[in-house]
Amino acid sequence: MTYQPVPVFLYHSVSADPPPWIAPFTVRPRVFAEQLDLLADNGLDVVPLRRLVASLRGGPPLPPRSAVLTFDDGFADFHSTVAPLLAARGLPATLYVTTGALGGLSWPPERGSLLPPAPMLTWRQVRELDPFVEIGGHTRTHPQLDALPRQSAREEVLGCKDRLEDALGHRVDSFAYPHGYSSRTVRRLVDEAGWTSATAVRYGFSSGADEPLRIARLMVRADTTRDRFLDWAQGLGAPVAPFPERALSRAWRSYRRLRAGIDHPHPSLPLTAR
Repeated sequence: MTYQPVPVFLYHSVSADPPPWIAPFTVRPRVFAEQLDLLADNGLDVVPLRRLVASLRGGPPLPPRSAVLTFDDGFADFHSTVAPLLAARGLPATLYVTTGALGGLSWPPERGSLLPPAPMLTWRQVRELDPFVEIGGHTRTHPQLDALPRQSAREEVLGCKDRLEDALGHRVDSFAYPHGYSSRTVRRLVDEAGWTSATAVRYGFSSGADEPLRIARLMVRADTTRDRFLDWAQGLGAPVAPFPERALSRAWRSYRRLRAGIDHPHPSLPLTAR
């Protein structure tokens, strides 16, 4: 059986001058604008993530050529750079924020995040964005959830949801796994916490038959060429979900758990961040 590929694009920062640690995962504003225009030029219908999730859960199918835009972490440039470019084109997006990394006043004080220093959104900016983009959760501190003890992972997943719902005054449904890492146990915790969808990375296309709690995404990086992005826009160059977890991914999880168990977790970010 074949499935219509749905590119769910994953971005981090969109900036001309990012901190060194996030630079490999940063797209310049000019390139980002070109990528948005490539989607339009190739006839893709950019739909809200919730439409994909509704389709995965038995609702109406997506338009034949659909795409989804998502952004992880909560960098300040989403407010200053990304949101205006999206608004000018009338495009929806989902923004997953790490609550402990947000700036400005919060209540009660967060215990920070594992992300190195960078300009991040404030709580006030998140509330300003809320009517125009979907705000989702990305844990409290951005850990490797699948290497944490169960209770610690639960606190990250549930605490993030509670904080966002308190701040925004409404239900928040969408979650993204930090670093794309999850496991059966983590996905069960996400489900029990009340999140109705969760995105991974998986370096593949989603589809109408993807897993709602492990939605495949394609990460757009600084080194993503125009030709590669164009291939993705045309449904080429990556596997289409659902597909089984790779043996290498399982081995990598076991290695990271072993490192965490001896109190020497494997670094998830470039060495320049440390």
